[in-house]
Parts: sequence; structure tokens; C-alpha cells
Amino acid sequence: MTLIGKMYGNIAQPQTKVILSVAALSNLEIELLPFEYGVTNQSPEFTQKFPLAKVPAFESLNGFRLTEGAAIARYVSSLVPSAGLLGSSSEETALVDQWVHFAESEIHMDTSMIYAGADLKLLPGYNADVSIPFPSTLHYSQSWTLQLSREQQHKWHEDRIVRSLRFLDNYLEKRPSGLLVNDNITLADIFLANAIQRAGQTCCGTVEREQVYPHVFAHHAKVTSHERIRDVFGEPGFIDEHLVYN
Repeated sequence: MTLIGKMYGNIAQPQTKVILSVAALSNLEIELLPFEYGVTNQSPEFTQKFPLAKVPAFESLNGFRLTEGAAIARYVSSLVPSAGLLGSSSEETALVDQWVHFAESEIHMDTSMIYAGADLKLLPGYNADVSIPFPSTLHYSQSWTLQLSREQQHKWHEDRIVRSLRFLDNYLEKRPSGLLVNDNITLADIFLANAIQRAGQTCCGTVEREQVYPHVFAHHAKVTSHERIRDVFGEPGFIDEHLVYN
């Protein structure tokens, strides 16, 4: 494998998993540096290079620096075109970008809110009633406030996930390869498998995985069982019954 640079991040962090998976599928190596959140990324050495103190943070062998997980993953995917991670045509590349955005914004964001808020109890706003302002559809100069209780917050995220997973399962059912864009694993498939892993840890128990969204989780199994990335993804940590608000 060819070393291309080093990265600050944590293997438990979803976007770090995506980046390392992309590198492995391209026969590239990224040195994952020792990292302690709140310590390493607040050090002068780190913030001098990455002022926002965000991870993952990548630095190539020639000193090129990049943050934001999706940007790093796409950059690494572009280094070995023959790996096919960005597709084989401009149309396929556009579809890869579409599905990456879908996986992150329509599934991963909401499953992570449930994971952090309902399971880990890390988000104070998730555990208290909040007021979210919405612009009026009738008068742009006015707004009205929708009160969301703790239970309503959970249901709001859950409803968004269900809508997306239903759409995704129907789409994958029609795909002979079981993959998103073509017959090979692309960056989009890796991002989706990453998002679905979180879904299986929060809102999808055994019944949902086997009976409601079988094609979604067949996709996850196909991608994460690839010999080059199975160790990066590790054990999925799926739950038997989906999390409910209580």
C-alpha cells in the first residue's frame, strides 16, 4: 500500500471509517495519528494547521491539508481513478455525489441525533423541551414557533429516517447488483453503509433489519464484508429492538 499522508481522527468516528475504507479500497495508506478529543485538537501544533480544531483532519505528504470528512474522502477517492470509487462517467460521479449527500443528510444526521441524544445522553437540547422558529408560509416578515417536546423530537427524527429508508429499500430492490450506482462499490456505497450502521444501532432492530428494510441491510452487509474494509467497520453493534422514547 502507498502512504499518502496522515490524519487526526478516531476510528470510532463514522467519517474516519469512511476515509480509511476509501484508502484501503484504493490500495492507499493513511497514518492515523494518536488522538484525544479536547486535548490533541486544542494543542497549538494542531490549531496552527487546522484553526477550527475539527476532526477528521488530513495532511498529505506534500503538506496539503484538508478538513471535513466528505471532502477528505472524495479527495482520496480521486487519487486512484482505476479504483472506480467516483464512478466511470460524469453521470455516475454525479450520482455518487447525490447518494453521499443523501446518506449524510437524510439518514446519518437523524440517526446520530437519536444515538447521541437518546442513547448516550450527550445533547442537552435533546433532553429538554425546545422552541424552533419556523418562517410563516403566508407572511415572510412573521414567524411562528413550533414547540417540540422530548418525545416529539425523537419522533421527528424517527419519521425522517423511516421515510428515507423506505425510499432506499425500494430503490435497492430494483438494483441487480445491490449497490447504488453501478456493479462496483463506490464512495456512495461506503457512506451509505456507514449511515446504515448507525441506523442499526438506534432505530432498526432485528425485525426492521430483516423484514422492513431487507435490501438496505443486505447492502450494508455486502459493503462491510469486503475483505479490505471489514476490519475498518468492525462489528456493527446492531440492537435487537429499536430504541423508543421513554
